Amino acid sequence: MVILFDQFNLPEDIYKVIFATEQQEVVARMLMTYMWENGREIGKTEMSLFATQLHDGNAVLKPQGKSPLDRETRISYNKRQFYDRILTPMRGMGLIEYDLYKKTYKISDKFNKLMIKIGLLWLRELEKKGQR
Repeated sequence: MVILFDQFNLPEDIYKVIFATEQQEVVARMLMTYMWENGREIGKTEMSLFATQLHDGNAVLKPQGKSPLDRETRISYNKRQFYDRILTPMRGMGLIEYDLYKKTYKISDKFNKLMIKIGLLWLRELEKKGQR
């Protein structure tokens, strides 16, 4: 996945940096919330159930900090698109990792480490050119 951003207009929200549409941001945020609530790790079956709930329109989004009387919003998102546009890019970027042996998805800090590595690659490139 390619992340394009403008250093002068960098959003405060990581989901706005990574995802192209607001719906993708909402679904990614829901997935991360779901994983946090389940001990930062969920099984393959739980992920499939989450994707199926989205597909069937049964996933419920309740805005944080709102009154209990406010209505809940039901979110619908195609299951195949969830895997293609949300889960696979998050795995590829290191936000989520998949353990082949335990068959679980886990929230990961690899994204941060990879961003640091990319910054170091750029510094090495500058040193090669005598710019630093």
